[in-house]
Amino acid sequence: MSVLTMVRKLLLPLAAAIGFIFGENVMAIEEPGFERLEKIENFEIRQYRPVVVAETFVDGDLSSASNIGFRRIADYIFGNNRSMLGTVSKPSEKIAMTAPVLVEPVERSEKIAMTAPVSVEPQGDSASGVMQSNRWRVQFTMPSEYSKATLPTPVNPEVSLRDVPGKRFAVNVFSGFSGEERVQQKIDELFVWLDGKNIKSIGAPQLARYNPPWTLPFWRRNEILVEIAAP
Repeated sequence: MSVLTMVRKLLLPLAAAIGFIFGENVMAIEEPGFERLEKIENFEIRQYRPVVVAETFVDGDLSSASNIGFRRIADYIFGNNRSMLGTVSKPSEKIAMTAPVLVEPVERSEKIAMTAPVSVEPQGDSASGVMQSNRWRVQFTMPSEYSKATLPTPVNPEVSLRDVPGKRFAVNVFSGFSGEERVQQKIDELFVWLDGKNIKSIGAPQLARYNPPWTLPFWRRNEILVEIAAP
């Protein structure tokens, strides 16, 4: 029996207990809808449906920006929001958690409208050096029952809502940790795979994390997504 198999068997009861304690909100949450068009080992081509996202922009390295961005948007969906019923202000509304959390680097020169301002993005055509960014966009996909018009307004001006149209993505799925070096490796793998298929990317790579932080590394699901043109 391998060491990994032994560890899995020993820790499975612990993971089950955690799932029981935190309930179905951890184990069964909504993900953005898509159609899988192709799958080869850990690589996929997906056509995603339009979604609404809540997003924020954060300065710093990947780890610190992810944590700060997550807290800001979690604060919004847990009730730091407001909406109107006619001319009357409604109580704050709790919004269901979804997966994944997306993180992408952005250029500091990007202009963000105050009223209409959430993933890893290289500069230019190269995917190398993506993790060296010091400005990031963090975003949650909102539950499909909402439109932008029906979502409550964030109280924090650093959190905003945005409509994202349907897009086609190439995806590299991986488990384990998602630190800067490993993420860069998975980005490079995805671009090599796309080059081998003569598929041109038209967007920047995004890092998607699906699991809460207490999830054991070999049960974590992470993805690198990059937009590609539909044929």
